[in-house]
Amino acid sequence: MRIGIDYRPVTAAPYSGIARQVVALEQALLAEGCDVVHFSMAPDGHPHRLAACCPEASIATGGLHRPRMRLMFELNFLPAALREQRIDLYIATANSGLPLRRPATLRRQVLLLHDVFQLTLPGRHASWLRGSVYGAMDRFLIGHAVRNADVIWTPSQFSADALAGLFPGTRGRTSVLPNAVLPLAACDPTPAPTLPVRYWLVVGTREPRKNIPFLLQQWQAMRDSGNALPDLVLVGDRGDVSADQAGLAGLHWRSGLSDAQLSRLYHDAERLLHPATAEGFGLPVIEALSCGTPVAVATGSALDEITPAQALRFNPLDAASLRQALAAAASGRREDEAPEILIQAAQRYAVAPYQQRLAQLLREASR
Repeated sequence: MRIGIDYRPVTAAPYSGIARQVVALEQALLAEGCDVVHFSMAPDGHPHRLAACCPEASIATGGLHRPRMRLMFELNFLPAALREQRIDLYIATANSGLPLRRPATLRRQVLLLHDVFQLTLPGRHASWLRGSVYGAMDRFLIGHAVRNADVIWTPSQFSADALAGLFPGTRGRTSVLPNAVLPLAACDPTPAPTLPVRYWLVVGTREPRKNIPFLLQQWQAMRDSGNALPDLVLVGDRGDVSADQAGLAGLHWRSGLSDAQLSRLYHDAERLLHPATAEGFGLPVIEALSCGTPVAVATGSALDEITPAQALRFNPLDAASLRQALAAAASGRREDEAPEILIQAAQRYAVAPYQQRLAQLLREASR
């Protein structure tokens, strides 16, 4: 079977969570013996200009998400390219991305839909106008992809149910394909000299649903009250919170990390905190567990599905619940959070079970 995959997430942000899933998908398809063709846009000199089918016109990497570029790719370039490459099955990998004109030669279209938060929750944009434009584009392109996909894969039952709530007709076409968590690169051998010996880790701060201001508010209030809570290391951008919060004593911001540097942070952290009010999967949780690091997670989303029973949990909207979890986390690791136990729990999302599930879904999608 000749399968095409949308490789734009890897071109645009190779270390992002979505890009990691596209790479995992690619590797699993190759392991199944599929003939895989990549489709993307890339600037001159980028290796994907040679490794993928790209429009002739070059584009800045940051322009891949712009509405005009997305429309040009999906309306003008992709239908003809799929036909020329004789693609049997095409997989859109970033919540949208199916061709706006389906070529007659394309047998099946699959949508990999990570979540529906672009449709249900406010995003973070530079201006109200920019948010309106991107919101309208998301509604159009995601709506098109959802309505026209022969099959939809989501990483959690939470995302599948949320999708069915918005588009009731998708329930019979949707299957759960849990994310694959590929092994991180070997740890950077040198711990960051500017970090404390004890710290909690937070990975991902950008979207409002990540709930970072609330976490910082409660963490700081407990420290002000005399609680001996560890420092926080946040993988994200200081601009994602107010200037007052970004400069709190005990906060350490990191961005632009390699896989080896991120792996080092996971291994050295005393615990990962994941306070999101909404999550379609929760990749950092499984990455932390795979390093033997315990977690404390918010309830009410896909985190309920993926996190082992012994993990600390809290209501992400309730200050008392969060403070109770932080106090429990400060007391240290429990016996049922031994590294070997957590690593075993993370194996549910290792490459082998992912490949088995993908093979099953491919057979179903090809019928």
